[in-house]
Amino acid sequence: MTAIIEAIDLKKTYFSPFRRQRTEALRGVSISVKAGETFGLIGLNGAGKTTFIKSLLSVVRFDSGALTVLGGNPENPAVRAQIGYLPERLDLPRAFSARDFLRSVGRLKGTSDVDSQAQKLLNALGLSYRSRAKIGGFSKGMRQRLGLAGALMGRPRLLVLDEPTDGIDPIGRTEIRKILQEEKKQNGTTIFLNSHLLSETERVADRIAIIAHGKVVREGALQELCIQKKCWEVTVAPGGHVPQLMTTCGFVSAGEGDHRTWKRECDDAAEMNGLIASLISKGIVFEEFFHPFERLEEVLSNSLKEHPESVPPGGVQ
Repeated sequence: MTAIIEAIDLKKTYFSPFRRQRTEALRGVSISVKAGETFGLIGLNGAGKTTFIKSLLSVVRFDSGALTVLGGNPENPAVRAQIGYLPERLDLPRAFSARDFLRSVGRLKGTSDVDSQAQKLLNALGLSYRSRAKIGGFSKGMRQRLGLAGALMGRPRLLVLDEPTDGIDPIGRTEIRKILQEEKKQNGTTIFLNSHLLSETERVADRIAIIAHGKVVREGALQELCIQKKCWEVTVAPGGHVPQLMTTCGFVSAGEGDHRTWKRECDDAAEMNGLIASLISKGIVFEEFFHPFERLEEVLSNSLKEHPESVPPGGVQ
């Protein structure tokens, strides 16, 4: 599958001559994002996420490494024209109406059907009733919706979203997820997402990378990273002899007073199969067994514990 973003060993150091300070923002970041997928970049403040995004948009020039976006140089205007961007700190022209703002964005991108696209996006994002109102009177959530509409103008091949649901209520987040899913389905758009709302990232991302102190410490499919490979969870039919037999074989009840759901760590499936066979021979009836999943917050926390040297002392974003 074609790589829409291909970053190889990116490095970037900031210098502060007044403080005589040298800060490594990116310390050899390599990330590959495939066409049509939603890729989430997560990490603590100061991890290097913003610097990486600015490199994608050619706002920041990295010191060394290689980076291609949409198969070309991110500094190429033809490449930039195919990118839709929603920044974290959104500053919209307060004197413009929502419709005028989208029209101006469409003209800058060379969009042929500016008016019809603008109206369609205003409808989709629930802003059509305020299309002629001045942006200065919009709430934070409304400005965020309008910013997303601007990023979607011109049907970009790549969407770069920095905190896209910031300031938006839960219902609005659901609507935005649907819009992004539809954009992927209809236009094959690739989405690169940076968000502190990890529950939102879980809902939309196909793959993620965890970045800490300028280095990628884990990367992969969301399901692969969240699954607890050494832990098994089983559900058994109720019975008076269940607790004693399960406990004897090293299982731990998954909940207080729950004698149906049990957990146990095993090195591999063969060891678990042996335990299950032994318990079946003693009359235990198994209804299901599977690997439980961690929440993304837990994956991030555990990754940072595994790489304590990568936790930033503070500094760049």
